[in-house]
Amino acid sequence: MVFKHQHFHETTAEVETEFPPRAVLESAVADALASAGGVDASDVTVTVQGGEVTLGGVVQVPEEISRAEEVARGVPGVTTVRNEIRSIAPSFFNDAPRPL
Repeated sequence: MVFKHQHFHETTAEVETEFPPRAVLESAVADALASAGGVDASDVTVTVQGGEVTLGGVVQVPEEISRAEEVARGVPGVTTVRNEIRSIAPSFFNDAPRPL
């Protein structure tokens, strides 16, 4: 039996571990959102590409949008956060009428 060194087009194979695996980072951000105060993340989605986290879905009040982003930025391995979360109600802190 002959064992050959791993090569790709005559160059040595390299393993990149610059970012944590996608599923691990998604899980870490989702867990942080679930346990954080100030945000109900039950309808928030988390996707990861490299170190960039995209938050999607809906929350009850606008204040939860910035809180979710703050929590996601605090997770190790997150380099940037794209926040696409929407609110289904206006802010409690402004005079906008609330829909019935």
